[in-house]
Amino acid sequence: MSEADPALRPSAQAPATPVETATPPEPRGSQLRKRLLMFSVPLVVLVAGIWFWATSGRTVSTDNAYVKQDIVAVGSDVAGRIIEVRVRENQMVKAGDVLFVVDQQPYRVALQQADAQIANAQVEVGQLRSDFQATNVDIAGAREDVYYAQEDLKRQQALMKEGFTTRARLQQSEQALDNARTRLRTAEAEAAKAKAALASGPQVPGINPEIAAAQAQREQAALNLERTVVRAPTSGRISQATRLQVGQMAVQGLPLVSIVASDQVWITANFKETDLDRMRAGQSAEIELDAYPGTRIAGHVDSIGAGTGSEFSVLPAQNANGNWVKVTQRVPVRIAIDSRPERPMIAGLSANVTVDIRESKTPPTVASAR
Repeated sequence: MSEADPALRPSAQAPATPVETATPPEPRGSQLRKRLLMFSVPLVVLVAGIWFWATSGRTVSTDNAYVKQDIVAVGSDVAGRIIEVRVRENQMVKAGDVLFVVDQQPYRVALQQADAQIANAQVEVGQLRSDFQATNVDIAGAREDVYYAQEDLKRQQALMKEGFTTRARLQQSEQALDNARTRLRTAEAEAAKAKAALASGPQVPGINPEIAAAQAQREQAALNLERTVVRAPTSGRISQATRLQVGQMAVQGLPLVSIVASDQVWITANFKETDLDRMRAGQSAEIELDAYPGTRIAGHVDSIGAGTGSEFSVLPAQNANGNWVKVTQRVPVRIAIDSRPERPMIAGLSANVTVDIRESKTPPTVASAR
């Protein structure tokens, strides 16, 4: 009954009315920051775009660059067995330092043989001089024989006119004169032959050719003996010295050791052909080596290659057919180093090269051939 009585029913609660809370006003500083941020971002983008547009095209760069040095392959000018090695791998040497020595005994024997040949030639020349002097004596004797034969013939001819001699005796005198003249001509021919053997040619005036030939052989033997001591032709660092061993046979002309020259260092940078339009010799360049991060080296363009890398390859590309793809070619550019870094420059190191092409260096003009 109580549940049905409205008076006794609990009163229904009215729904809660939401209360509006006042939002505090945004500080003026925050509004100013938003406005600055809204205008500054486009401004920064605009400035960066203008800077990129103004600075683009000033430089060209490539990471296809390497350190290059002159590498001299050293071998022996004479053949023989190596008996002494005086260098080791990575050792620094100066020009003229002894690298290794080849067995000298065979070349000493060859030098002695050359001395013997000179002595033999001198003996032969002395004998020729004696023969020439002997021919002079023969000529004098033959001339006297001719004179007496002529006088005897005159007497026989006079006696023949008077009738005091026979025709046989006259003919005997004539025959004696002919024989004397023949011996004179023979002696003169022998003298000319001996004189010709003693003569010297225009190439070696005053020296007999036999002696000159023997002396040339001795000089060659002495040169070969001197070449058994192999010296460094340039200063640098020894490389590939493992082939240089005592007891190994040195073959003439075959390289046995290499020297990386320390006084000649440059960079070969392979630039794209599209980067060469404004590149000129003399323009400044900046070099960075991968081996030494943070190291910057000053240089300049020394010269631009005469052909692309593919043109000088062992098997150049042949694009005579229609099935080919155009590839941007690389041209080697020699970069001279102006400031040597403190760290050692090793041949083959990778480098990054940037060339400032704003500097307009006019290359030397080449006169057109007519």
